[in-house]
Amino acid sequence: MLIVASLLPAMVTLPMQLHAMATGTPQSPVTFVGLMAISMLVSLLIVPLYAGYLRVVDAAERGMPARASDIFNPYRQGEAWRLMGYGLTKMGLYFALFGSVIALTGGGIASWYMQVVTAQASHQAPPALPPGFGIAVALFMVLGIFMLGFYAISLGQVALGRRSVFGAIGDGLVGALKNLLPLLVFAVSLALAWLVAIIALAIVVFLLALIGKLIAPWLIFVLILPLYVALILAMIAVMFGVMYHLWRDVCGDDVMTGTEAAVAP
Repeated sequence: MLIVASLLPAMVTLPMQLHAMATGTPQSPVTFVGLMAISMLVSLLIVPLYAGYLRVVDAAERGMPARASDIFNPYRQGEAWRLMGYGLTKMGLYFALFGSVIALTGGGIASWYMQVVTAQASHQAPPALPPGFGIAVALFMVLGIFMLGFYAISLGQVALGRRSVFGAIGDGLVGALKNLLPLLVFAVSLALAWLVAIIALAIVVFLLALIGKLIAPWLIFVLILPLYVALILAMIAVMFGVMYHLWRDVCGDDVMTGTEAAVAP
């Protein structure tokens, strides 16, 4: 249910993007901004479901009863507005941080990205990389590691710690800063594990495609589709499981004792 809800923004914007690519008509700035606005609006509506899923994980870890439909509890219990407010605040913080990186590296990346989008829509060759692109990528990687910890901690605080929106945002920032080195080690470990998983998945897909070709071409789709769905399900479960345990390691003791500082034990 969460995956279907997460795909809603793409289901709204993807047909428009495919139409622009098929006709070779570049998207106007108004259309691009409209698509982004629709995607952001639907994304905000999904934030309460993320909180509900995290609560399902928490209930399962504590041995409490939990049902799949419990991901909708934030809507049923009238908490959706607070959680969407958290999502909007988090989104604004993301834009501010990533905008700061773009500004520090000269601001050419934003115009380069728009040129890439226009080139794709009109089937033209992509433009050359702008100056400072390598430095921007390195800064984005560091910022991405930080935001990984921030999102896990802040979402856990607003969903499980029952913190206010700005309280959860502050806890996420402080908790991520104080645990930046463990987050870096985790990111490196995750990259290595993902590399191994990609190699194993490629081998499995190759074998399934070989079997499908030997029997019937349509069998390739029948064999690979369940594997793809299973992979997506596993990724969602693992992602929220990691987020939950990261939050619990940083803030779990504080929630139990009634304190609110986001400091790693």
